[in-house]
Amino acid sequence: MATRIQVTFDCAAPGRLAEFWSKALHYGPPDPSSDADWAAIEDPDRAGPRFYFQRVPEGKVAKNRMHLDLTVEGRQGASLEDRKVLVAAEVERLKALGADDRRGAIEQDGEFWVRMNDPEGNEFCVQ
Repeated sequence: MATRIQVTFDCAAPGRLAEFWSKALHYGPPDPSSDADWAAIEDPDRAGPRFYFQRVPEGKVAKNRMHLDLTVEGRQGASLEDRKVLVAAEVERLKALGADDRRGAIEQDGEFWVRMNDPEGNEFCVQ
């Protein structure tokens, strides 16, 4: 049996970051027992990991050594041009939720992805 994991984010505003990631990942709303110091979200289908957001006093100061890659639904088997359209639509949805894409898009070896930051500057990619 595989070990279940929880992805933990250190952050300044746990509730706000939990809200962003719940919408970004199509997870359930933040745990109702959350408080000012923490929040958690879970996959309603229990297929993905739980995400936990904990308040810390220090801000983010360096590039993440680990990041999430969000894979757009419907991209498997799609042409590169079609994948670009799907990724662009997802990037716009995530920007409306508070992410930014100032880190830019990459096309390499037949693949395409956009590097993004969540509302607290944590890096992730959309592919």
